[in-house]
Amino acid sequence: MQNFSVATTRDQPAPFQQIVVPLSDGTELTARLWLPETPSADSVPVVLEWIPYRQSDGTALADSMMHGYFAESGIAACRVDIRGSGNSGGLLHDEYLKQEQDDALEVIDWLSRQHWCNGNVGMIGISWGGFAGLQIAARRPPALKAIVTACSTDDRYRDDVHFMGGGLLIDGMQWGAGLFTQLGRPPDPTHVGDRWRDMWMTRLEALEPPLAGWMEHMERDAFWQHGSVCENYADIDCAVYAVGGWVDGYTDPILRLMKHLPGPRKALIGPWTHMYPTWGQPGPQVGFLQECMRWWRHWLLGEDTGIMDEPMLRLWVGKDPVPDACDPQIGGGWIGVPGCPPEAPMTTLYADDLALRASAMPGQPELLLDSPLTVGAAGGEWCPLDGGGNGPEFASDAALDDGQSLCFNTARLDAPLHLAGNADLSLRVAFDGPRALVSIRLNEVRPNGTVARITHALHRLTRPEDVAPGQAFDVTLPVKSVAHTFAPGSRLRLALSTSYWPMVWPEGADNAIRLHPSSLRLDLPGLPESAVQDLPPFEEALHALPVPSTHLETGPVARDVTWDQATGEVALVSVNPPATTTIDGLAITKHGSHDYAIAPRDARSARAGFQFTETYARDGWQVRIATDTQVCWHEGKLRLRSTATAHEGDVQVFARDWTHDFDY
Repeated sequence: MQNFSVATTRDQPAPFQQIVVPLSDGTELTARLWLPETPSADSVPVVLEWIPYRQSDGTALADSMMHGYFAESGIAACRVDIRGSGNSGGLLHDEYLKQEQDDALEVIDWLSRQHWCNGNVGMIGISWGGFAGLQIAARRPPALKAIVTACSTDDRYRDDVHFMGGGLLIDGMQWGAGLFTQLGRPPDPTHVGDRWRDMWMTRLEALEPPLAGWMEHMERDAFWQHGSVCENYADIDCAVYAVGGWVDGYTDPILRLMKHLPGPRKALIGPWTHMYPTWGQPGPQVGFLQECMRWWRHWLLGEDTGIMDEPMLRLWVGKDPVPDACDPQIGGGWIGVPGCPPEAPMTTLYADDLALRASAMPGQPELLLDSPLTVGAAGGEWCPLDGGGNGPEFASDAALDDGQSLCFNTARLDAPLHLAGNADLSLRVAFDGPRALVSIRLNEVRPNGTVARITHALHRLTRPEDVAPGQAFDVTLPVKSVAHTFAPGSRLRLALSTSYWPMVWPEGADNAIRLHPSSLRLDLPGLPESAVQDLPPFEEALHALPVPSTHLETGPVARDVTWDQATGEVALVSVNPPATTTIDGLAITKHGSHDYAIAPRDARSARAGFQFTETYARDGWQVRIATDTQVCWHEGKLRLRSTATAHEGDVQVFARDWTHDFDY
């Protein structure tokens, strides 16, 4: 469960209505609506959240805390389950389909015409909901005046959970396996009556593993261009507040949005992973909902709240990191930046043997980068705590991985070294195959020997057609953006490896890269010259009281790494033991696991597995959905095997398996 231990506004949850929103094709979408008891005007604006995660139970706690807060503050809020999810009618086949956008346009229009609405609609969302906000804004519904988009992207191939730098992310496989399970969830008979079984069986009969569709498109093509607002930023004309965290996977898009959007825009990036800042980890948490209200009052009510007089970007500049898989610490403080991209000083470092220095050193001998495939066990997940888990998913001490990597270190710093934005690594490389994978990490080596990963990148390099096997060519590789101060007494380390397992799928053939260190150049943008450090503090993190619920866990999340000394195989197994949440009389029990294994010098040994089981129960009623997803190499291709079963009580009512093979 996500950590919701922050202050509350009142001693009871904000009241809501369970409503149905009709669509033009006859489909009905279920929703919760919060109306202010003390409206700020005769008619009020409404904020829409548009996601598929079951408003009647799955997100009911978080919904009541956020949307209840908005209603308590004087505006309406509506949380809609999209077509084919929760208790809504229709079918959901995949993420971000055009049908989803078309439906949203109808819902926004419907909300704007309600008697209590002043005609102005905002959208808020994180992850799927953040994507939806951007994509729907690009469709320009007239009533949509402003959005808050958190942990989302403008480019579905470049920055989403599926790929990083062209490398196939394991987090994307895990998400695909999880969505596969979600697509088979049943409606709740309490809300839809006797129709629940027909609705459920229709969903099950239409079930397909979404991961198969994603793996059909290993390159950026029309599939990924759909829903990527970077294709034409000018499509968005409403106000955009983009929010994220440096520990999350979705920070680069925020800076691109600030650079390219033509309309009013603001950004907030803090020391958080995939969470709203109200509950952000590692923290500190901030009064994000109060900031949202300032935004809504400005754009939906026409009030001067001062929010647009403040710097465009508000960024956390980290320092003194303490790596820990469960509870990392990131010190630091806030700065404001008035525009994007800002003018900033540049620090450039060059390789001198295995050192990083301020001047280039020509004539150095070639270096071989050929890491064991087991490098990466300390790297954590690409998007820690995605979905609100509490497992050990953050990066731990990077010394374990650095010991099997090619590392370039500065001398101990005698003054702070600032990094704010995207570092660029330029170097000359050569490899024999058509592709090669490189993992780039910028680490801080603390005086006590602790090594903290500050930022990183993955790049699946493609040898140009006019370059022969083994012939050198030049590349410039961006590193994921961050704002951080390397402390005096620490060292900056550039760590390179040809694997980062199990964050990214390995290359299937020889992956050795020859580096020309004389060409290595690391460009580090510093703190913007226009940075403002005297900023008003955020208010205390605050939310409305959640609806009543109980939660019972049977044990902590385990993430174990084992090493077979006979074969060299390294296996990582993460287990989520059964946990039951009971809300409004419905008990939902979930448990699952994911496991990965690879031998140090055999890329074809790589395998990943994901198992999920969900049980939904009321008095006299119980259903269960279980899925198993396996990915491995098979006869030179990537093989995806997917299995789904469903039970009503003890009776199996559905079972199907799929096998797909893909080039990679």
